[in-house]
Amino acid sequence: MRKLTAIGVVLMVVGVLALLFGHFSYTDTRPAAKLGPIQIDAQEQHNVSIPTVAGIAIVIAGLGLVFVDRRSA
Repeated sequence: MRKLTAIGVVLMVVGVLALLFGHFSYTDTRPAAKLGPIQIDAQEQHNVSIPTVAGIAIVIAGLGLVFVDRRSA
């Protein structure tokens, strides 16, 4: 497989995953207080949402790379 085709396929997969899941969350642990040998940690949950337009744009960019690579062959 050529480089542009491989990159295009990866972009299409990432775009479809972005459209399917739409958002993800992760937990961040930070030290809240440190008093000598005692440390208190605070966990904070973050939510990241991926706009639908971004997923569509990524899929279209992947398709474009695949078609450009096929045309240049």
